[in-house]
Amino acid sequence: MSFDGIFTRGMVNELNRTIVPGKITKIQQPYENEIVLTIRANRKNYPLLLSAHPTYARIQVTDIPYVNPDVPTKFAMTLRKYLDGGVVTGLSQVESDRQVHIHFRSRNELGDTQELLLIVELMGRHSNIMLVEKDGGKILDLIRHVPPEQNRYRLLMPGATYVAPPHEDRRDPLANTPDLSGVTPSSLDRKLLQSTFQGLGADTANELVARLQGKPTDQWGFIWNNFFSPVADDQLQPTIAENDQGKTLFTPFPYSLTTKPVHTAASLSALLDDYYRDKAQRDRVHQMASDLLRVVNNNLNKEKNKLKKQEQELAATEKADTYRIKGEVLTSYLHEVKRGMTSVTLPNFYEDGKPLKISLSNQLSPAGNAQKYFTKYQKLKNAVKYLNTQIKEAQDEVDYLENILSEIQIADPGDLGDIKTELTQQGYLREKQAKGKKKNRHTPLGKPDKFYASDGTEILVGKNNLQNDQLTLHKAAKTDHWLHVKNIPGSHVIVRSPDPSDQTLTEAAEIAAYYSKARGSGNVPVDTVEVKKVHKPNGAKPGFVIYEGQQTLYVTPKESDVLARRRKPEKV
Repeated sequence: MSFDGIFTRGMVNELNRTIVPGKITKIQQPYENEIVLTIRANRKNYPLLLSAHPTYARIQVTDIPYVNPDVPTKFAMTLRKYLDGGVVTGLSQVESDRQVHIHFRSRNELGDTQELLLIVELMGRHSNIMLVEKDGGKILDLIRHVPPEQNRYRLLMPGATYVAPPHEDRRDPLANTPDLSGVTPSSLDRKLLQSTFQGLGADTANELVARLQGKPTDQWGFIWNNFFSPVADDQLQPTIAENDQGKTLFTPFPYSLTTKPVHTAASLSALLDDYYRDKAQRDRVHQMASDLLRVVNNNLNKEKNKLKKQEQELAATEKADTYRIKGEVLTSYLHEVKRGMTSVTLPNFYEDGKPLKISLSNQLSPAGNAQKYFTKYQKLKNAVKYLNTQIKEAQDEVDYLENILSEIQIADPGDLGDIKTELTQQGYLREKQAKGKKKNRHTPLGKPDKFYASDGTEILVGKNNLQNDQLTLHKAAKTDHWLHVKNIPGSHVIVRSPDPSDQTLTEAAEIAAYYSKARGSGNVPVDTVEVKKVHKPNGAKPGFVIYEGQQTLYVTPKESDVLARRRKPEKV
């Protein structure tokens, strides 16, 4: 589901209860399209995420850690200038649209009180966040500047007067008595409802159609109001669900006719954290890891080309015996070979005398030609051992770099520092050091992700090679159980139990499969064994271990099930 007007209404009500009144204590812009305001309210800090991402635009309190840049952006500095230390006095929604106004009261440089608005427009690729003077509507700054040539209706630049987005002549679906005129049983469909009423996402409109179809039109008003009553009465049941196509979506309350609930959350913000934790993080990681991806891909292509060339050279060594046979046949029939000949046909005693044509150099003696074939034979035989060693080293390097790519794909933004450190240690990146300054201390490793089995057993997941080594070799007890996808790059997974149930191991195996290169596959083999049977060879690269006595489970990872296990079961 998109963050539609109905969900926006519920979120605005939730935030008014949670962060109003609240004082701004910190303002950060960790990512290009996102702002985090830390608000102190009711003796607790609430990180309020405002996102103008073209795909994941939203507003919520988030518990997902974020990585703050060393140098603040211009927009972040503007927000700090006007809002730092200010008070959130309320949030409001423009009708039932995806526009939220956050009201602030702060003091200017002269100490006078000023009223400001932070306007968040959640409109897909047109999403924006802008700081506006409440009186006069002057735009102080925006997270995305939009020049006149891109938007002729309104100017979205600092100094301009704020103009609301074009108002489409659509009705308010949350009106006490909804106007359903013009909607008939024959015309009832999702697109009609969305074009007639404001703020209806596709999933909300589909659920309404399912509830209204087949019912007398004189009951439509009652059905409509009953459907929206959780929003009107502020009695929401935040739900992650699946539709008939298997697509995972979030709803403010159960859409019982078109979706199947997967799990519920304590709040709309917690629901969005569950839903977006991986989706939004993947996008953030892709933006932040572009340099790492370029380095890894360049080295991976280089190693793959080297491996291909070495395999071709190894294939050529299969002709070694041919050279030996020609040399031996020449030696046996030297009396029939004359100097100056360019070729000769002799009986091959290895194939019952079958004629064998042998090319000769007219510059060499018959014995010299035979010796030339023996030299080629010996050279190729010596190359086999060397090439096998080189091929193994190249293949190990390819496997390692593919594992790094897999790690980047499943990493959180905070994990990229660990991966960068590892690539520096392995010589793929140069360690940057300021002139005349001492070497920076190593940044502590990130913490592994934590999950819970159905019976409450703790499951830990390393997100990169350095975390994997730390988790498996140092943090895990010898009696804990270790899991990893079989022969596929992926995370180390630890079940914190000496005797886990079969169901717990299966759930842990699904997590291991999800956090691997086989994430989108079915029937993924996952090895599990006690930690004490897992060992790291001397000199092995980070994350590489060997083990014995394993049991192999076959599972199909399902995103909704894995994400649901981030929350500890209430009853175990």
